[in-house]
Amino acid sequence: MKDIKWLLVGLAWALSVCLVPQAALAGKVQITWWHAMSGSNGKVVDAIVKDFNAAHPDFELKALYSGSYEETLTRYVTAYRSKTAPSLVQSYEVGTQTMLSSGAIVPVYQIPGMVGEKWDWAQYVIPITNYYQSGGNLWSMPFNSSTAMLYYNKDLFAKAGLDPNRPPATWEELEAQGKKLLASGAVKHALSFGWPDWQFEQMFATHNQLFANNDNGRSRLATKVLINSAFGVKVLDMWVRLAKQGIFIYGGPEYSANSAFQGGQIAMLMQSTSSLAGITKGSKFKVGTAFLPRLEGYPSGNSVIGGASLWVTKGQSKEQLRAVWAFLKYLAQPKVAVAWHKGTGYFPAVNAAVADLLNEGWFSKDPNSLTAFLQILSGRRDTAAAAGVRLGPFVQIREFERTAIEKAVAGQLSPKAALDEAARKADQLLADFARLNP
Repeated sequence: MKDIKWLLVGLAWALSVCLVPQAALAGKVQITWWHAMSGSNGKVVDAIVKDFNAAHPDFELKALYSGSYEETLTRYVTAYRSKTAPSLVQSYEVGTQTMLSSGAIVPVYQIPGMVGEKWDWAQYVIPITNYYQSGGNLWSMPFNSSTAMLYYNKDLFAKAGLDPNRPPATWEELEAQGKKLLASGAVKHALSFGWPDWQFEQMFATHNQLFANNDNGRSRLATKVLINSAFGVKVLDMWVRLAKQGIFIYGGPEYSANSAFQGGQIAMLMQSTSSLAGITKGSKFKVGTAFLPRLEGYPSGNSVIGGASLWVTKGQSKEQLRAVWAFLKYLAQPKVAVAWHKGTGYFPAVNAAVADLLNEGWFSKDPNSLTAFLQILSGRRDTAAAAGVRLGPFVQIREFERTAIEKAVAGQLSPKAALDEAARKADQLLADFARLNP
């Protein structure tokens, strides 16, 4: 019933927002972009689109908010089947394999040649493009990229007698500092997570451990997750131990734990870099940031890219593709990428924008914005584990991960039993996806 509901809602929505605008503006090449940026991020999108249209009088780009990431992806699939898809769609990173397998998109690396141009793909930040590459080529355009990092309350560190300029670099240090924070009475719990399922995936990537077989689903479709491997069990067992000590408290999905951190109820938070602006503005204490803590004795990998990228719908006219390409090139202009970063906190995807930010002293004024850049740029780039995992039914598999974490922390199942249960369900979904996408 849920799938049927989404099909009907998605079709009605697609017809209402996609067909009507195309009749409104004669004489210009019209293209449509569906995105999932709401609130202040949506306002930055609107400003970028307005400036693009002003600079390109022959094109008219209509940007339309299409709901959450999940809603946008569902609506896009429905719209493509009914031939009402937009020219361009934003899809989050967990939708990457779905988009690659959809048959609905034109790989972005092919578009310059299709419109008679050449393009320097080396200008983009490599750890970002690595995630969205397939066969050594870029299939979607990086747009709003983020990763996870450690936020910490410098005031609470000082209150507990800890050095506010020395956040934990390892999980061993985090545990020791957590005990001191609790013993001081500064907080009842020291640590929580945003997106706990994603943080679990980060543990695999930062320690160069495969999350799924077939090179994390990069050499061919994954058929088995490795979340219940010895490494996965070790990670969840550690989190459960920290929870029993009172150091770690499960904070709920996505951004639920942010309010506890901002309210001074916890001293440390592992969360997306996309929360930096909101956390900084909403906190009445000095916010520090650091790399994700590591387990000693394991190789280094890299933090996983989150956020979303832009995908181009196939079947468009050459004129529409030219307009789409003009917009994608516009986003790569350093001044546009800098404005996007400053307005949202997401990474600028081009190296020239990073250089401009460094030259103007932006990171000196806001060193917390530099933490995530240094983290991804200092990590390795040569392994599938460090590049991140691709799974077709990734959204549902993340739900299984989160449930396993919740059951283990609550004491309902052992970490091994909880992960075994999640792995069985995930492997079944992977098998179903492989049958539908031979």
